[in-house]
Amino acid sequence: MLKNKICQLLNIKYPILQGGMAWVATAELAAAVSNAGGLGIIGAGHMPPDALKAEIAKAKNLTNKPFGVNIMLMSPFVKEVMQVVIDERVAVVTTGAGNPGEYIPALKEVGTKIIPVVASVALAKRLERVGIDAIIAEGMESGGHVGEVTTMALVPLVADAVSVPVIAAGGIGDARGVVAALALGAQGVQMGTVFAASAECTAHPNYKAAIIKAKERATVVTGAITGHPVRVIANKLTRDFAELEKCGASTEELERLGAGKLKAAVRDGDVDYGSVMIGQVAGMITTIRPVNEIMQDIVQHIPEVMTELSQKI
Repeated sequence: MLKNKICQLLNIKYPILQGGMAWVATAELAAAVSNAGGLGIIGAGHMPPDALKAEIAKAKNLTNKPFGVNIMLMSPFVKEVMQVVIDERVAVVTTGAGNPGEYIPALKEVGTKIIPVVASVALAKRLERVGIDAIIAEGMESGGHVGEVTTMALVPLVADAVSVPVIAAGGIGDARGVVAALALGAQGVQMGTVFAASAECTAHPNYKAAIIKAKERATVVTGAITGHPVRVIANKLTRDFAELEKCGASTEELERLGAGKLKAAVRDGDVDYGSVMIGQVAGMITTIRPVNEIMQDIVQHIPEVMTELSQKI
């Protein structure tokens, strides 16, 4: 992997990124992933700037390896948190829900790599033109906010459409998924749910237990009519969403129902009326393990998967 483009670009050992999940991806998890050879990412979500600055400081105390921050461009604090990232000279910024173009010159000036998350070829091509360093092509199998195209279809389409390195995300949970992503044209992978089910993740035990319990059909996509679909575990909250949608509720009513529900699940452990954002890959996860064990299990099995593949061919 020494010649892998993502490893060289981000100065990491393995081309494996941890998803920047709001409330889930704290400094503790990001540092653990970076220490294990991947790229850990703090999920800024709707954090105010002071809170993000504290998380970055904590991560710097926990690792001397590169780590990143995921910034949701729809955050009410986006300008302020971008300035924090610039001031702190964070190695990598991943972005979602928008175009980071206006921030790219200042980020590049301090050496920060910019990697947006996309769910379509058109957006990938548009963002390449503004000077990003790589692209995360995220299929609808992933947890949280999703697009409409599967990873299997999206990754090769994006890889063919852009010249920057592509990172595959959505539905990747082990060495087989990594090899498949590379075969589709990606140079690396991003995993979220897998690392959410780790010992170092600070999410409530109920949230982690929900991941372990979930099977491949445990999740549903809610909020499609709002234009911001979200993949979550089916529970009493999703039932209420479905009822409101059937009754023709407005976008504002649906947004009110969802407000604060991710924090309720991740921090308070309310997996009945909270928003348990996880991907379909949860069906592959059966135990809570340390991050380093998860990482080594993936990396060490890649040669085995490659050998089995060559034998099948």
